[in-house]
Amino acid sequence: MKPRISVLTLGVSDLERAVAFYRDGLGLKTEGIVGREFEHGAVAFFDLQSQLKLAVWARGDIAHDTGLPAAVPSPGNITIGHNVGGRDQVDAVMAEAQKAGASIVKPAEDTFWGGYAGYFQDPDGHVWEIVWNPAFAPED
Repeated sequence: MKPRISVLTLGVSDLERAVAFYRDGLGLKTEGIVGREFEHGAVAFFDLQSQLKLAVWARGDIAHDTGLPAAVPSPGNITIGHNVGGRDQVDAVMAEAQKAGASIVKPAEDTFWGGYAGYFQDPDGHVWEIVWNPAFAPED
């Protein structure tokens, strides 16, 4: 398998709320909810970076599509890292997320490895790490 991840899909309880959080609250670009004409097909895609999308899809629809039983959400199993270019950008994104309805899990602070990071949970409990890592600073 070649390393080619193109979509990260988050299971959500309320698709409309998730779209509002990511589109209106965090400003991610989307065409909105598509696939409503299909049973279990309503989903929204957000542009993250070239060739990478974030998708939000109802948890029940994911269970239907995969054939796996719907499970109780467990936010500690995975985090999504959003790398920024500086400490001030970490603080700005954390404030933006909180204003949009996120819960701050861990306020931004200096890390043991020389960076600066904080964590928030989106309205469905997904954990995002907002991080400035001097070794992986984005080009833009």
